[in-house]
Amino acid sequence: MRGVAFSGNRRITFIDVPDPTPGPGEVVVEIRASGMCGSDLHYYRSASGSGGPVAAGAVGGPIIAGHEPCGVVAAVGPGVAPNEARQGDRVMVHHYWGCSVCDHCRSGWAQMCTETSPAIYGINAHGAHAPFLKVPARTLVPLPGELSFEAGAAISCGTGTAYFALRRINLTGRDTIAIFGQGPVGLAATQLAVAQGARVIALDVSADRLVQAKAFGADAAIDPSAGDPVATIRDLTRGGAALAMDTSGATEARALAIRCVRPWGSVALVGAGGDLNIPIAEMMRRQVTIMTSWTFSSVGQAECARFVADRGIAVDSIFTHRWALSDAQEAYELFDQRKAGKGVFTP
Repeated sequence: MRGVAFSGNRRITFIDVPDPTPGPGEVVVEIRASGMCGSDLHYYRSASGSGGPVAAGAVGGPIIAGHEPCGVVAAVGPGVAPNEARQGDRVMVHHYWGCSVCDHCRSGWAQMCTETSPAIYGINAHGAHAPFLKVPARTLVPLPGELSFEAGAAISCGTGTAYFALRRINLTGRDTIAIFGQGPVGLAATQLAVAQGARVIALDVSADRLVQAKAFGADAAIDPSAGDPVATIRDLTRGGAALAMDTSGATEARALAIRCVRPWGSVALVGAGGDLNIPIAEMMRRQVTIMTSWTFSSVGQAECARFVADRGIAVDSIFTHRWALSDAQEAYELFDQRKAGKGVFTP
């Protein structure tokens, strides 16, 4: 089969690999949707292309990209129990795999494995930008029948990340939350927070993203470069938002998120990259709680999917572009401009 790989310096390569065959405990998933993630751009832009910490059993040579997989079980290997996977099951993939026996792995947090460098599909092990993906059966997460494969791809990374971050800061329907960055994760957080009854203040420097945030139910949309966003948020909330989240990874945005919350407020830092620079005294005197939030567990992924299905949230509407794998070069060139929203491959 042929898959898409990042060869470095904004180049896409199509690589040919043997069709996968499942070994003991493994399945092969026929990919129906494979999302493009903002974190892909790090490898797309880098000089070396795909790559990460070497995982146990990871492949050598070029890596097929794509870590937002969703599809149908096409083949089941020996030793896979019927309650783990059957041919024809509609599934998402929790895109990490560790030792499978440490406390983190056993609780669904394979990315935090303490015994080995975990496999990250699409980063240091073959991913989903291809017709098929071979993974351990225990990485599978059921896709509710009410959801499209594209919705499953969204939940498999960006939407799932937003869902867990909202859980981390204990969002409720009585809260106002300021969400800095309305890229794929920020827009997903806006959708999910609105579905939980919260009031959302969306912030981004892109007018197009702010329009989409309003369409997803944001109560207010602010361009932080057009004035003092902290003062604006305090005016809108009579003193500060109860909660804030930064999904941009920008150093300045993180500081603004911390400054905009009221006393006893909580902030989730979700975006990767950048630094955190803010006087400790300012946080301390307002008793602010600051936490990081990194992706989600396989259990949380299933919970997110059920939440989305039960409330009829159109998370697949976050995709603005749909592509064939053969169009990968054009797709990533457009995505790299950070103006086109989120794309998905539907092989």
